[in-house]
Amino acid sequence: MCEVKPNNSAPTEDSGAERDWAAAKVFFDSLKTNKPRPPKPQYAVTIAVSSRTLFDMVAERKIYEDEGLEKYVAYQVEHESDPLLPGVAFPFVKALMNVNSRLRKLYPDSEELFDIVLMTNNHAQVGVRLINSINHYDLTIERFCMTGGKSPIGYLKAYMTNLYLSKDSEKVTEAIEEGIAAATMFMTQTETLSETQLRVAFDGDAVLFSDESEIIVKEHGLDTFFEHEKAFENKPLAQGPLKCFLEALGKLQRKFYAKNERMNCPIRTYLVTARSAASSGARVLKTLRSWGLEIDEALFLAGAPKGPLLQKIKPHIYFDDQMFHIQGANEMGTISAHVPYGIGQKYHKGKLIEQPAKKE
Repeated sequence: MCEVKPNNSAPTEDSGAERDWAAAKVFFDSLKTNKPRPPKPQYAVTIAVSSRTLFDMVAERKIYEDEGLEKYVAYQVEHESDPLLPGVAFPFVKALMNVNSRLRKLYPDSEELFDIVLMTNNHAQVGVRLINSINHYDLTIERFCMTGGKSPIGYLKAYMTNLYLSKDSEKVTEAIEEGIAAATMFMTQTETLSETQLRVAFDGDAVLFSDESEIIVKEHGLDTFFEHEKAFENKPLAQGPLKCFLEALGKLQRKFYAKNERMNCPIRTYLVTARSAASSGARVLKTLRSWGLEIDEALFLAGAPKGPLLQKIKPHIYFDDQMFHIQGANEMGTISAHVPYGIGQKYHKGKLIEQPAKKE
């Protein structure tokens, strides 16, 4: 499972990469520009987004599927001066940029910032339209990875990615298997979201935490689950695929707290879980404490629908491992992202999904 990047890099025998970065910094510092420069990857919280999450490319995708690659590329080149419409990840990216703006005011020389990378299997010919669209909306995205039809997953580790967002569930699954926090985003009609505060909501089991407790629910029922959680209340849960992203958010939150900006912090985190507070909530809170992590708001719903509360929170993104929660949130206008991890992938609304027979 992924780890948070250290605040300080320890000296190593092979410091070639550090020398390269130092030389690049000297060169770029000699150039005059008002554009914020990307931070070093080892200090940044790197968010990789696909072009189809950042922009609405439904019409373009249909051309690709119906008429093939050559027609698709030709269409993109022909329309490269026409900005693409915002996609499902667009408000999230804008909120990341706002956090960076606040951090730069408090810490002008710090490189502990969000770094947004466009990670796409598009061909380089399509890159001009993507660049024009990014400039049209004044997005600060300087790092691109366009793989010309090949899967970009292999590059995620090279970019030191903390979170990967895509509309391709297979790529997301592959990323999680590589230990990278990732989720599949789904389009929805949403209300206006906060422009001054990044709001990120997480499910608990199989998202922030492993699915170890969820396995007990599915296989042995709620009563056994409650007994188990009480017996192991003081034993921290194992980490889930999104724990490292919450940790990265916490690292940036603490920079605001250090400047007495806790009450005006532009990052707010939420735990929205189907667990019951009295019966199984203590282990969750103690696990977060053992990790040294804070969550701003914890909502224990005891099995109630999540959609109405998420509608009140209005998060820029909500992560859940179960599709029926994602669908319910989407129906009420919440931007949701599916984390394909754990035993929940074998169930739908509590019922076991028939699995295809394995080939001999």
